[in-house]
Amino acid sequence: MKVFTFLLSLLLTIALVVALSWRIDPLPPLGYFLDPFHGFWQNAQGDDPGIDTSWELPNLRAPVTVHYDSLLIPHIFARNDADLYRAQGYVQASLRYWQMDLVSRVAAGRLSEIMGERFREFDRGQRRKGLMFAAEKALRMMEEDPVASGVLEAYTEGVNSYVNNLRYEDWPLENKLLDYAPEPWTPLKTSLLLKYMADDLSGFDEDLENTNALLLWGKERFDFLYPQYYPDAEPVISADHVWDFEPVALDTPTVSFTNNQLTTEVLPKPNPDNGSNNWAVSGQKTKSGNPILANDPHLGLNLPSIWFVVQLHTPELNVLGATLPGSPGVIIGANDSVAWGVTNATRDVRDWYKITFNDAQRNEYLFDGRSLKAQPRIETIQIRDGETFYDTVMYTHYGPVVYDRGFPADSIKNPERNYAMKWPAHDPSMDMMTFYYLNRANNYEDYRQALRYYAAPAQNFVFASVRGDIALSVQGKFPAKWPGQGQFLMDGSQPAHEWQAYIPFEHNAYEHNPPRGFVSSANQIPVNQQYPYYFYDKGYEHFRNRRINKQLSSLKRITPEDMMALQADNYNQKAADILPLMLDSLDDRQLRGESQELYKLLRDWDFRNERNRRAPTVFFVWWNQLKEALWDEMEGKSVALTTPTDAATIHYLQSYPRDTMVDRQGTTYRETVNDLLAESFAATEQELRDWSAENDGQYTWENYKATSIQHMLRLAPLGIYDVPIGGGRGIVNATSERHGPSWRMVVELSDPVKMWGVYPGGQSGNPGSAYYDNQIDSWATGKPYLLRKLASPDDNAGLLFTQTLSPTDAD
Repeated sequence: MKVFTFLLSLLLTIALVVALSWRIDPLPPLGYFLDPFHGFWQNAQGDDPGIDTSWELPNLRAPVTVHYDSLLIPHIFARNDADLYRAQGYVQASLRYWQMDLVSRVAAGRLSEIMGERFREFDRGQRRKGLMFAAEKALRMMEEDPVASGVLEAYTEGVNSYVNNLRYEDWPLENKLLDYAPEPWTPLKTSLLLKYMADDLSGFDEDLENTNALLLWGKERFDFLYPQYYPDAEPVISADHVWDFEPVALDTPTVSFTNNQLTTEVLPKPNPDNGSNNWAVSGQKTKSGNPILANDPHLGLNLPSIWFVVQLHTPELNVLGATLPGSPGVIIGANDSVAWGVTNATRDVRDWYKITFNDAQRNEYLFDGRSLKAQPRIETIQIRDGETFYDTVMYTHYGPVVYDRGFPADSIKNPERNYAMKWPAHDPSMDMMTFYYLNRANNYEDYRQALRYYAAPAQNFVFASVRGDIALSVQGKFPAKWPGQGQFLMDGSQPAHEWQAYIPFEHNAYEHNPPRGFVSSANQIPVNQQYPYYFYDKGYEHFRNRRINKQLSSLKRITPEDMMALQADNYNQKAADILPLMLDSLDDRQLRGESQELYKLLRDWDFRNERNRRAPTVFFVWWNQLKEALWDEMEGKSVALTTPTDAATIHYLQSYPRDTMVDRQGTTYRETVNDLLAESFAATEQELRDWSAENDGQYTWENYKATSIQHMLRLAPLGIYDVPIGGGRGIVNATSERHGPSWRMVVELSDPVKMWGVYPGGQSGNPGSAYYDNQIDSWATGKPYLLRKLASPDDNAGLLFTQTLSPTDAD
């Protein structure tokens, strides 16, 4: 209720000086908003979930029972699939409709419709990446499949049963705040949601930045600064795995990328920390003799939360887990036979091509010595309180020309820039069906068969079964590339730069019941150099995975509680790798006062980023100061560049301390690594002193990191700030300022299957509900709930309430 007290006092003050029926951007018409019978008061639910205990759903074949437990998790019992997905659509919409709608608008490039001109360029970028184009193609493919189309149709009907019956007083709070009416759901919106996730998890391509680095420093220096392999790397698939297949034969051309131009800007990228942890241990390593599976996807920390937990039950199905609001089925979870989870595979599957148009109208472009016709796609962007904007995007056989003379807005300065993006997510696919079949899987063979439907975003699918199997598959639609292909901007006029084939499903990396007794992934490099296909990505994670593997290797008689503790592990592997060298570089005899105190904090630190300690803050600041000093060659450039990764920086400092780039630019003498470390340590002391003065407090890790879970509209009263939690980037408990484990799940494949889970939020998307953020404390302390999985509709003891969904009278 504190949120509503705040809003009420604020808005009543405004109401004294404005006409209550006027709309003053960005405020809603206050007369309606403050109306006690229809306005925001109606969203103040408190402990009452505000859910109708009975509802009529069109086209239901039989009544559906929905039990809600103490966490407001719905347990949906239906007699057939169609009724199940109608019910799921209705239930998810009743608790999360505004979030579902907003994410679909973000994906479609439709924010300007509700938020005005300031979001026009964002919308253009979304359209130019081809998210709507991709969603439309995927939807057409799903509509041709009777199972997929049936699921989508039923789910959509369920959502719209909620939306079509909304009155103003029933609108979600955000619809009232932004003053726009809820609109019906469509199957295209579900398809858009899946493409949005594909972009969010595979959109961190750096072809243009790589090209700039290549042109500035040359290929030898590029490979030196941005290595892919490290001596201590531990790939997803065990290093001793034998690849017993003959790879697809490719022609390997001799090409040069040095005839490109430097590029100044690129599209905004997803958070580079988007990733996850997952692992499964076999019964040979557990106390119970049953496999145990764990998964925690690392995404943005938002309210409403990314995930929604649900149980789906029919006579043929019984599955529990987390799903994305707007998508049918369960994405991460377990049924009575198997469990599965996902992490980002971090594969570079988006390539960029420079297009040479033959005419000013860009109707034709050069390819293999002949002209091909480009296909214009007119994107209509409705702008609230403004004129409609029309953007023409030219499509080539590679894909959309994202950057050209009209985008970004100042690119008229460079009319020759025409960069097209090729991305498997633009191809027709039925990724949704992977989860449909995983929900129904009974064994390892079913799991592998379900993955055949999956294309994007590339994911590491972990698996465990009650039969004792464990497995991990690096799954996606991967182009088969020749060495170097896709690292840099390619010449779209040259057929040699084309993708020649895709890696067959059977050749994608996977392992089943490995001798070490566990499988794991944490966004690290997928395979070692013996894998017979080329791949490149300089951003593979290098720290979390090594810590996880070390713990899984050493633990014996593992329990679910051990796996929960590992998910909350705060050990800083990066600090363990490099801090001893950093400290040894300092002459502690010359340190005095506060400098000596900081040195001692670090020397005595056990490398754990616990929330109440200061040493993690000191290391974090020192490391960033050091990187800034070391890679000053990257600063001040007029082109887009990325600095070497932390793993590359550590390797550089340990192996090449006398390299020329150690020397700082603009100084009169040549610095050594020790000079940089001493200077950056002094800068650290000053930064921490300034921070303490500005924030009037101790720089403990939780204070400095200041983890927040913000509302999706960044409305401060609707977010949670200064969450008391440790962890950080590169740590198993990967919780940073605005990012971290968005859902923690541990499953024991016992009889019956047991699941523990928690996420940083709550089941309701309504800020006025007690179930909006009620799981955050348990999430922060690393204590997931034992989730109830009901056996039948009659299993109703200790529930909050039961909802009955009935066929309409017309049915």
